[in-house]
Amino acid sequence: MKEKKQNRSPSAFGRLMEYAGRYRTLTYLSLILSALSSVLALLPFVCLWRIIREVLDVQPDFSQATGIVRNGWMAVLFAVLAWLVYVAALVCSHGSAFRTAANMRKTLMRHIARLPIDFADEMGSGKVRRIVTEVTGSTETLLAHNLPDMAGAIAMPICMLVMLFLYDWRYGVACLIPIALSFAVMMRMAGPAMQEDMRQYQNALERMSNEAVEYVRGVPVVKTFGQTVFSFHRFKASIDDYCGFCMHYTRMMRKSMVGYTVLINSAFVCILGVTLFLIRGGNYRADILLNFLFYVIFTPAIATAMSKVMFMSENDMKVKDAVARMDMILGLQPLPEAEHGREPSGATVELRDVTYRYAADAPAAVSHLSLKAERNEIVAIVGPSGSGKTTAAGLISRFFDPQEGQVLIGGVDVRQISKEELMRHVAYVFQDSRLLKRSIADNLRIAKPDATKDEMLEVLKKAQCMDIVSRLPKGIDTELGARGTYLSGGEQQRIAIARAMLKDADVVILDEASAFADPECEAQVQLAFQEMAKGRTVIMIAHRLSTIRNADRIYVLQDGRVEEQGKHDELLEKNGLYADMWAEYQKAVNWKVGEAV
Repeated sequence: MKEKKQNRSPSAFGRLMEYAGRYRTLTYLSLILSALSSVLALLPFVCLWRIIREVLDVQPDFSQATGIVRNGWMAVLFAVLAWLVYVAALVCSHGSAFRTAANMRKTLMRHIARLPIDFADEMGSGKVRRIVTEVTGSTETLLAHNLPDMAGAIAMPICMLVMLFLYDWRYGVACLIPIALSFAVMMRMAGPAMQEDMRQYQNALERMSNEAVEYVRGVPVVKTFGQTVFSFHRFKASIDDYCGFCMHYTRMMRKSMVGYTVLINSAFVCILGVTLFLIRGGNYRADILLNFLFYVIFTPAIATAMSKVMFMSENDMKVKDAVARMDMILGLQPLPEAEHGREPSGATVELRDVTYRYAADAPAAVSHLSLKAERNEIVAIVGPSGSGKTTAAGLISRFFDPQEGQVLIGGVDVRQISKEELMRHVAYVFQDSRLLKRSIADNLRIAKPDATKDEMLEVLKKAQCMDIVSRLPKGIDTELGARGTYLSGGEQQRIAIARAMLKDADVVILDEASAFADPECEAQVQLAFQEMAKGRTVIMIAHRLSTIRNADRIYVLQDGRVEEQGKHDELLEKNGLYADMWAEYQKAVNWKVGEAV
């Protein structure tokens, strides 16, 4: 038995309190205050009962009623006090809720930052985004509102049960019957089956979120080819699935919900039946009338309290599901890091007999790949689509680890280099380098937060960006995206190259860095590459072969292996795969509209 208790996983609430840290005290305080508020909220009913009793006792000479005003003000005082205590409970609960949600997101983001970069592609970026934002947000709602309401919803029925039997047990039994029946119906709705339905509901939302992200990314294609939303069959199918699930669930719960609503609001019928039974034969006693009036006023609060309990159970299921989805991400294994990281000596990059598969049952993206790049060299990696170019670059940056072989930087396996040290030695310029909607200076400082203005201007000059800076109204302090200030794709790439140069990393990886450059801009990008290569190892992934003609070494990949290697002219003389690619490239460059195919 002890073993079972030790192995039992903490509840969803317990997990939330772990993230709350020292703010958990505020959560517990909010529960106490909310329960106290619920008890105080019942006291005005007691004052009201006293007023009714006094009126019935003194009628028809109401001048003898001396306690009406006092009891009236006491009712007001208790109502205001209950409201103030409840506000204090919400202040405490919100303080804890915001901190807990923030800690959950920080924990998730810290863990995600350590995961292999391809995990988001496998899981779906829309799903990841929803877990980080919306799912953790649901826990915020639970802690800020649902838990205090739960404490009040538990305290209020207990006090109500005491009050129901305090004045007249017969009316208490009459009120208890619909409460018990409605509670039975509620438990039927909120049982294990509902937990599974809640999981399916969240899955449907995630699928729709994923497909929505993909649809938005593909909107330019849809508009270009005049297609409608129905071209995105998966997106439409996810919406249909979500709609179908909601309609099915609504129909399934319709009878139970109607039964619950009827039962919880039928207490008045039971009270009326008891009253008719008690006054049979003309037994019109004042105490029966007093109790009847009190219970008629009091019983609507029962329906409110029970409804809170019902919605509380639903929200509790949402949080359990949210914690499970968080744990799914937190359960993913990050890339292992060496206990004592080693520092690379030099800037030589080498792949030794490397094999990598994106999935265990998938074909190898690179297979027994070996290549090498030295300091002051520009090494290009080219090949047909799917040949493993980007995978090779990702392995060097340790976006993921190979299943076989070694990736070395400065003679040290990247798995033996700490993440911080590796990021200091390697800079990566992506094919689609998006800049933040901040100033150019802010975008550059991502690479070096303490960079001076002179340092930034120097790297911008080396990256051939001064023509961009000169035409901006505030130079490098101009905010991009403000007042119509936008840069072209090629200009953004040059700024990204300048950022990589400012980082002053020993190894620079350019993944299609000239993809968006027009012919005029391409010449400037080439000059930027030459400047970047000074004192560094530059590895270029390229489809536009004109950008790598002057590379010191070109590796031509085919099916994840090195098919050829050498300089541009040497590869052309071999008349192999590179020569074929160059011929096709020249044909594409020289193609004109109207030429025969």
